[in-house]
Amino acid sequence: MTKNIWTVLGVILAVVIAWWIVSALFSVLWFIAKLAIVAVVAVVVFLVLRNLFARDAD
Repeated sequence: MTKNIWTVLGVILAVVIAWWIVSALFSVLWFIAKLAIVAVVAVVVFLVLRNLFARDAD
């Protein structure tokens, strides 16, 4: 009987730990995706500003 209780507790603990790991992994992946999007937008804004200031200099 006590072996059954430890098995159930072990399964519950494994699910909780797995849930936490997957949540942390998705948070990190979302952060990397946001960084990539910000980098692309920053490059586009930089190119637009550079073209605007280059026209003013002409």
